[in-house]
Amino acid sequence: MIEDEVGLRRLLRFCLERSGYDVMEAGTGDDGLDATSRCLPDAVLLDMSLPDMDGLAVLKRLREWTQLPVLMLSENTQEADKITALDSGANDYITKPFSTAELMARLRVTQRYAKPSPQTKIFRSGDLTVDLANRTVKVKGKRTKLTPTEYSLLRLFVQNAGKVLTYRQIFREIWGPNDADNLSYIRVYLANLRKKLESTLIVTEPKVGYRLALNE
Repeated sequence: MIEDEVGLRRLLRFCLERSGYDVMEAGTGDDGLDATSRCLPDAVLLDMSLPDMDGLAVLKRLREWTQLPVLMLSENTQEADKITALDSGANDYITKPFSTAELMARLRVTQRYAKPSPQTKIFRSGDLTVDLANRTVKVKGKRTKLTPTEYSLLRLFVQNAGKVLTYRQIFREIWGPNDADNLSYIRVYLANLRKKLESTLIVTEPKVGYRLALNE
């Protein structure tokens, strides 16, 4: 439960524990992300307005590495905000004030229909280790610093490890739909990324794209 309002957290904890849930609380987005990566919960209740970051930013970070059910809590009743949250990966959206009975029902439904997926928080291949939850990259056990674009590129390969990604797919995911045929961006960033990773894990598939190899 990632919610900064202490009174609401106490009420929800009481209701959740009475229904048999174990509850971990966080009052900020950063604390919530840290707690989620450590305890790997069955579901997350996420407030849209947090003191350190927007709830959508937290949701985006979560969706980088997990598809666990996320139910957004918000005082905003605007339809556009609900649509944005759902399109960003939320499983459901409930506006405050709400009854605890409705919340519990929505939580049960969200969990019931959530697609099961493995929690691939930490990826390893050869000398490379990527912690998707904490955004850390290590090569031969030593931390490697990447630029935001380099990390986004590596994360894309990790999320599709073993699969061939075409030039157009890579460009669209990292830079957007414009100039998708401009391969110079990809070549430059991949050259830098390969150098920092000190490996040949990112394999070139001639005239098609690239693939992140899976090595023991």
